[in-house]
Amino acid sequence: MKRLDFLVGEWSGQASAARGPGIVVELEQSEVAQFKLDGLVLMIEGVGRTKSGKLALQALGLISFDDASGAYRMRAYNDGRWLETDVKLLEDGKGLSWGFSLEEISTKSVLRINEKGEWTELAEITVGARASQKLMELVVRRVSRR
Repeated sequence: MKRLDFLVGEWSGQASAARGPGIVVELEQSEVAQFKLDGLVLMIEGVGRTKSGKLALQALGLISFDDASGAYRMRAYNDGRWLETDVKLLEDGKGLSWGFSLEEISTKSVLRINEKGEWTELAEITVGARASQKLMELVVRRVSRR
């Protein structure tokens, strides 16, 4: 789990989220990542608010390491739903990728720490044979290490 230490802290910035065909909401985004249970779990909580301050996005992810399989797993909650998925650590050790599939719908998310030290995240969704579409994009900067 120590390999995920690069995410720990409080982060703040902007995000955009698709809310339907042709509807994109611009958000003030915060992310808080902290180890829980003596480092057994990394908890990440994301909150997005519209420019007027209205709550528009809440997400909670719990990442753990499965010793038996040697893989990271995440249980994530958002908009009254949850999912469990494998999480892959990117080769440079400064990012993660995950996704899920359900019938004809699949998603792919990539989180990276870029060369400026910003947490960037891009989530895309694919439905059937259609081209993938941007579901969410965010850029946040570390406010504190916590």
